[in-house]
Amino acid sequence: MQHDAPTQITAPDPAPAQTPATRRQQIAAGVRDSFSAGLGIFPLGIALGLLVIQAGLPWWLAPALSLSVFAGSLELLLVGMMATSTSLAAVALTVLVVNFRHVFYAFSFPLHLVKNPVAKAYAVYAMIDEAYAVNASLPERERSAPRLLAMQIACETYWVGGGLVGVALGAALPAPIKGLEFALCALFTVLTLDAFRSRSEIPSLLLAGAGVTVALVLTPGVAMFTALLLFVALLLARHTLTARHHLAQEATDA
Repeated sequence: MQHDAPTQITAPDPAPAQTPATRRQQIAAGVRDSFSAGLGIFPLGIALGLLVIQAGLPWWLAPALSLSVFAGSLELLLVGMMATSTSLAAVALTVLVVNFRHVFYAFSFPLHLVKNPVAKAYAVYAMIDEAYAVNASLPERERSAPRLLAMQIACETYWVGGGLVGVALGAALPAPIKGLEFALCALFTVLTLDAFRSRSEIPSLLLAGAGVTVALVLTPGVAMFTALLLFVALLLARHTLTARHHLAQEATDA
């Protein structure tokens, strides 16, 4: 009787290890990451440059603000405050209130990836809303210091470049554009409408509306500051109540 030779089972070849991206590839990926944010940053930069010219301020104030402050919403507010000779105390208070949210960004922004002290200082300085949002959408394994810094540098380039284009347009136009100062308000209106489309954000919008209403009634002179403080307090209260509800629900289920 003839016996067949035993069939040899060969293990499948192991999948080749993924080659880590080179520094140049990481920088290119960071620039690509910035494109979506740049679609909004560049037009707002143009609005900033136009506002500087229409407010009668020197043209160089647009790039100076963009390089020293680099905070879109705050810069648009500062142009109006400079044009009306607002006191330094009011300016300092506005800066604190408007940019205080960046303190919370630092808790989850991957600054630990950046080892160089100078580069880390720039990453902190350029930690704007758009940079935070773009980075948050990336998987953890794809994040790196070159990619992060390239994305932040590209975002600032869009902002400074947009401001220079706005300055040039403002100088070339024969008459000022009416209603341009509404650009910032329009931006936040659009963001609010987008948030309203998400049902999970309706409670936050209602809390924001309540804070604004109370602030306008009680402290109309500093309504924005009061509204922001009330909104933060209401969000903390909502978070506490929601956490307690989840704990009680888990205890009941157990």
